[in-house]
Amino acid sequence: MNIAFIPIDNRPVCYTLPEQICAVDKGISLFLPDRNLLGDLTKYADAEKILNWLENLDCVDAVILSLDTIAYGGLISSRRCSNTFEEIKQRIHRLFKILESKKSKVYAFSSIMRISNNNVNEEEKEYWNLWGKKIFEYSYNTHKLGKFENDVPKEILDDYLKTRKRNFEINKIYLEFQKRGLFSTLVFSKDDCAEYGLNVMEAHELEKLGGFVKTGADEIPLTLLARAVSDFNKKLSLKLKVAPIFLSPKDKSLISNYEDVSIENSVKGQLELAGCEICSHKDADILLYVNNFENRQGEIVMKIPTKPYEGEWAKQDKPYMIADVRFANGSDNSFVKKLFENDLEQFDDNFYGYSAWNTSANTLGSLICTAVVKFYSNISSTFSPLSFKKLQVVRFLDDWAYQANVRQELAMPDEDLIKQKMRPFETLIFEKLGVNFNTSYKFPWNRLFEVEVELS
Repeated sequence: MNIAFIPIDNRPVCYTLPEQICAVDKGISLFLPDRNLLGDLTKYADAEKILNWLENLDCVDAVILSLDTIAYGGLISSRRCSNTFEEIKQRIHRLFKILESKKSKVYAFSSIMRISNNNVNEEEKEYWNLWGKKIFEYSYNTHKLGKFENDVPKEILDDYLKTRKRNFEINKIYLEFQKRGLFSTLVFSKDDCAEYGLNVMEAHELEKLGGFVKTGADEIPLTLLARAVSDFNKKLSLKLKVAPIFLSPKDKSLISNYEDVSIENSVKGQLELAGCEICSHKDADILLYVNNFENRQGEIVMKIPTKPYEGEWAKQDKPYMIADVRFANGSDNSFVKKLFENDLEQFDDNFYGYSAWNTSANTLGSLICTAVVKFYSNISSTFSPLSFKKLQVVRFLDDWAYQANVRQELAMPDEDLIKQKMRPFETLIFEKLGVNFNTSYKFPWNRLFEVEVELS
């Protein structure tokens, strides 16, 4: 299977994670534009060169496409870029002509511009450091109350609303092309949601127009990748059946941080979008264990506590994967300890993956994608055991060792110090997974939020 993949930006979870997942199946050839062409925290993607790359790519079965990368230069730049509606429209019309000529299945997504409830302008326009919370308040109450007086300067509010309107109108153009059959799947993503807001109003409007809206963002290309792989394997007349099992079943109706749906509905939505069938334990090909939270989701870096996992964990006798979402952005240390207390056979052929990456949606989307790829590669005898173990090492080093532990010991990005702090975790992970790699660590956006784990 040949897949073209245009990421949101150049972060490891957006660029190298799809590579690592696809490497699990030796039958998948993944084509990515040069990483330097993609956007980052301050740089916009070179959309024209990416379009040239796509135009010159031969014979792909599927295109996984972040529309924000072409339209605005990336997810973050979708909130910042000053391009006019007409300039963006011209670019996306060129994209559509290229896609029509490819005759590939196209799995695309576009973001509904988020509204963060803080005064941090790292990923927003400059004025967010003074007016972010006030703009959020205006957005929330305008939706909830219908009208709301505010003290945001008129020129700032006008600029913000102009950017929102531009992006919303671009999203409506995508719907027109969907009706013409250009997309096999088109998703509009809601990121960092509250109960009310201009973004929620836009989501409802897009749904009325026939659009499919989903909570999440960074993981959606991976969920679409899973869907593309599932669709490609329909000829097998076999649909992957997954049974979700919540480790705290009485709390599955609770809502995760940064999301607006219950963890149960988040799980269902991710599985369905990935092309999986939800079933009972008895009928399942794979069990999806969800280490869900009680009362509220914790977050270590934000110093939000929650009750850790206190149950027991035994080696499973049926294929399984683990979504560790008790905390946002990092593992539940108590759960990982119990997982690692088992014998070395814990991570045998029945193990289909672990994830605790950032939001619950991020965790679920990336995990399910891994399981889908491994499942079909086993059937086609193209499974790469070493690539799968390498992927799991990266996830445990990133999600558990770094996010849930070492990150709290760093004041700023420091490649030498992180290497020293990660060493004890490396030793344990290598022992449990039966591998050994040379490791290095980078901070690609020069901040502590994400780390790039490199293995050789």
